[in-house]
Amino acid sequence: MTLYELSKVVYRFLRDQGIDRTVSTNINLFVNLVLVSLLLLFIDWFIRKFIVVAFHMFSNRTKTTFDDFLVKSNFPKYIGHIIPFIIFVYLIPTLFDDFPKWEKILLKATDIYIIVLSVWIVRSIVKSTREYLKSKDDYKDKPIDSFAQVIILFLWFIGFIFIYSEFTEEKMLQFLGTLGAASAIILLMFRDTILGFVASIQVSINDMVRIGDWITQEKYGADGNVTEINLTTVKVQNFDYTITTIPTYALISDSFKNWRGMQESGGRRIRRAIYIKANSIKFLSKDDLERFSKIQMITHYIEHRQKDIDKYNTDHGYNKDVMINGRNQTNFGIFRKYCDLYLKNHPATNKDMLMMTRHLPPTPQGIPLEIYVFSSDKRWENYERIMADIFEHLIAAAPYFDLELYELPTGKDFTVSKHLD
Repeated sequence: MTLYELSKVVYRFLRDQGIDRTVSTNINLFVNLVLVSLLLLFIDWFIRKFIVVAFHMFSNRTKTTFDDFLVKSNFPKYIGHIIPFIIFVYLIPTLFDDFPKWEKILLKATDIYIIVLSVWIVRSIVKSTREYLKSKDDYKDKPIDSFAQVIILFLWFIGFIFIYSEFTEEKMLQFLGTLGAASAIILLMFRDTILGFVASIQVSINDMVRIGDWITQEKYGADGNVTEINLTTVKVQNFDYTITTIPTYALISDSFKNWRGMQESGGRRIRRAIYIKANSIKFLSKDDLERFSKIQMITHYIEHRQKDIDKYNTDHGYNKDVMINGRNQTNFGIFRKYCDLYLKNHPATNKDMLMMTRHLPPTPQGIPLEIYVFSSDKRWENYERIMADIFEHLIAAAPYFDLELYELPTGKDFTVSKHLD
């Protein structure tokens, strides 16, 4: 016995019992709905289970991982809803022939359902494609999430237009015309989304930021690695393991620092200065030169340099009884040369990149001697150790050249000075 015949039997039974025609008709309608719902739920459950299991077996046998992502995004589940839907559409004219009003409502509901189901299926494909591309090395650092979100938003927008058209029976062109009149409100509502979409395109085309890049943006307190770039936000995991979110459009509207160039180069820059007291700088006597010559790293330099200076002074007839006459070596100059040679001989500096020791303009704290060099190891913890090792040595070496480092006086210094007075 078919569902239609069963509903007719129920209808005749209610009529024979003397129940009012309107009441019996409503009961018959209710019975039809219940029977159809139960049947469709069973068919949907059975077919969905069958398709999901079959798709799992198929994906396990294939080499590609795309079908695995389809399974995770519920693509087989959504496909399983199609057959019960077709059966329901086929049964509506038969079971609800005596209920034209309800037949129209149910047909409209099926139209809306197929729109939503279509969006779900396409959305599942988009999500699977997104995850598949993110698993590929060529796309790991690209803002795939942003493009996927834009496509999904566009799908729901189109779906909403079709659903609205079904509800109101208004032509789509008329609806789009009305929508165009409200474009200012729409732009205001979706301002961040639109700005984020434009920013995502510019970031991708100009290769400004990739997933995994180390960026610093002081305005938002971000200093760490980019973990996600989506339509509206960029997630940065800071080095203290906190998460900072930055608006995507801030990457093109505000300045930020991307450390990718350093990470891809041969070294990481060390740029730091030590401050020398100006009154500790002096010309060097023969005794001083003899004493400094015992420092092996600069022995050859002092000898070679002094020969050139003596020859120059003799050729020009300078009276060296007064130290200032002619050319002379200074303890600061020799220390600067010592720093150069120390950096060149240090095992952790990159010899192929720029390396120098230079004076900066004098300050109230003394004369800055800046060390500019690149470490060969770019890992943060090793970089810090290399920099500390270099400056610990140079700070300890300065007194050997009769140089004093500047340091603000402490309470103990004032106490000592008072006792001396």
